[in-house]
Amino acid sequence: MLSLYQWVTRKSARFLERLLNKRLQAGKEDPDRLDERRGIASLKRPEGALIWLHAASVGEAQSALILIDALLKRHPKLHILVTTGTLTSARRMETSLPDNAFHQFVPVDHQAWCARFLDHWHPDLALWMESELWPNLLLGIKSRDIPVVLLNARLSDRSYARWKLLKNVIRPILQSFDLILCQTKRDAARYSALGGNEVFVTDNIKHSAAPLPYNDDDLKALQDTAQGRPVCLYASTHAGEEAMAANIHKSLASHYPELLSIIVPRHPERGEEVLGQCDDAGLHCTLRGAEKTLPDEDTEIYIADTLGELGLFYRFSDIVYIGRSLSNDGGGGHNPIEAAQLGCAVLHGRHVQNLQDIYDDMHAADACLQADNETALAEHIHMLLNDEDERQKYIEKALHFSNSKSHVVDTVVTHLEPFMERL
Repeated sequence: MLSLYQWVTRKSARFLERLLNKRLQAGKEDPDRLDERRGIASLKRPEGALIWLHAASVGEAQSALILIDALLKRHPKLHILVTTGTLTSARRMETSLPDNAFHQFVPVDHQAWCARFLDHWHPDLALWMESELWPNLLLGIKSRDIPVVLLNARLSDRSYARWKLLKNVIRPILQSFDLILCQTKRDAARYSALGGNEVFVTDNIKHSAAPLPYNDDDLKALQDTAQGRPVCLYASTHAGEEAMAANIHKSLASHYPELLSIIVPRHPERGEEVLGQCDDAGLHCTLRGAEKTLPDEDTEIYIADTLGELGLFYRFSDIVYIGRSLSNDGGGGHNPIEAAQLGCAVLHGRHVQNLQDIYDDMHAADACLQADNETALAEHIHMLLNDEDERQKYIEKALHFSNSKSHVVDTVVTHLEPFMERL
């Protein structure tokens, strides 16, 4: 006869199997690596010290790559297992991980699957990025006396309000961490109030990212084609922002008839959709595409529907609006540091709640401009196009801000050194 524990375990496994199958059918799982989500490894554990770094999705993965590079510079013989839970983040890792680092999908948080994962990998140290807390995995780590650190920790208003009502649930999970390194003082106060131990502030690791790469020949081709035309870039845009960019271009065209507006949609597969919207607005548009078609002298809107070229367009444009801050989906914002590092005057909308602390710090340094709506954004762009001194001021302040924060990953690694010495 099954015990209550065995019955619950089997029931939850069946539920999670159905969930995995639904995700597979929806194209959200890799069919060739689905067993990894059940804790079944597809690789052998390397010999020697192994650090396990968990980064839930693309945002955390970007921070993880910065940290991995810093750790391997100091400890080149380390092996680093990186887990993520999304296809996009897995693809990013496959193309970006250095030698001695490798990727697996994180197991779904079922006790038996987590135990299988931990029994295979036996990590010597576990590092978790930001705010994704899986109780079975964390408690399994703690039961094996594996030290675990929460890095780049943040806690949104919604999550904090929810966890305050469930303190008895969150406390043992947070106390499984030997160290919690937070992005802001507010985050640190929240983690401490919920029961976290050894809580410190290190700032956001994203500040230490290397500048986005670009192809020098592609940049020269754009510069030769544009021949000094004024340029405005709308970066990582979402639905609603492309139509806004088209409207703003039309409103500014009488003042700047040679203006070239560039739209880089966050999801390149939307390129044809964006092209249709701008065509409907009566504007002459060019789609970059896989052939890297260049804008001609009549192009008003240039749509860059390509992957991995944002660094190119940040270098090409002095004025940049950061997308998903006035989008139809309620926004949340994308990372402004990448533009600030590359000599851009940074503009954004009012919905930047996902990166609020970074934007607040930039505003405190007078390193960016906020526009609450389309009209205000058009006015800011007009001002920056018209006043070279103001444009240069915002470029220099954004660059100074990004440079002043570039040490963050070194601070994080210093906090980790006592754990590294024990490996």
